[in-house]
Amino acid sequence: MSIEVKNISKIYGTQKALNDVSFKINTGEIVGFLGPNGAGKSTMMKIITGFIPPTFGEVAVNELDVVENSLEIRKMIGYLPENNPLYHEMYVKEYLQYVAGIYKLGKSSEQKIKEIIEITGLTIEQKKKIGQLSKGYRQRVGLAQALIHDPKVLILDEPTSGLDPNQILEIRNLITTIGKEKTVMLSTHIMQEVEAICDRVIIINKGQIVADDSTKNIHSHLEENFRTIIVEFSKKIDYQLLEKITGVVKVKKVDDTNYLVQTNEDIDVRSQIFDFAVKNNVAVLSMQKQEKRLEDVFHELTKYWYSIY
Repeated sequence: MSIEVKNISKIYGTQKALNDVSFKINTGEIVGFLGPNGAGKSTMMKIITGFIPPTFGEVAVNELDVVENSLEIRKMIGYLPENNPLYHEMYVKEYLQYVAGIYKLGKSSEQKIKEIIEITGLTIEQKKKIGQLSKGYRQRVGLAQALIHDPKVLILDEPTSGLDPNQILEIRNLITTIGKEKTVMLSTHIMQEVEAICDRVIIINKGQIVADDSTKNIHSHLEENFRTIIVEFSKKIDYQLLEKITGVVKVKKVDDTNYLVQTNEDIDVRSQIFDFAVKNNVAVLSMQKQEKRLEDVFHELTKYWYSIY
């Protein structure tokens, strides 16, 4: 067992940031920790890393209690905070040497720094001051400091914030690679990122866990068991007639020729849509099923009003 959270609550004055939260993360898992702003994500991560204590409950990392073994735990964890605090007047390599010294890497530090600079794509920027770097490269420096001591557990709060699409792909690949041997817990608002690299998703809302499942099965938490079909006709139709087809729940007009058709999950209406087209002297140019998305689950479980309709 790598991370075990038991009945954690965190109270600030009269505000309960976390309310009786429990979960486990095993070695080799990459877990997406999701929730709206203010849900308690960063608070939970700070408790796991030993930055702040819980009000109630216990957290263990590799079977060691975080409060009782704070210094030992910090040696095991690589942490990238949400705001990525860095010393902007230091040079990139100088800063990583400083971090290596904190972790007492000794004689192996220079080789480790070289490897981390290469892995995180900082080679051409290593002689620059951190303050001169773009936000994307500063984010890479934050990742480098989190990885430099080869931690068993990685806690990443918005790891791809400020990166361009190519950089995001590179960091995704990096996280996927290191996640095979480590425990990775990451927070992000980019749902495609979670679907691309995470084995499991934990969704938190108002300080409580509202879903905890594999990325593959997380869609089962949707209350509405509907399927959506995207249909393009050759010309404008009276889309309200589509709603009279058995199994069709609702139709939304996207434009004069494109329509979103919501149907019951267990009824396939595609042949009936083709029959409708023939009857109304219109051609079906395309028809495809819209897959359920993690974004749909997130919006429903965090109680935000949301609908593709």
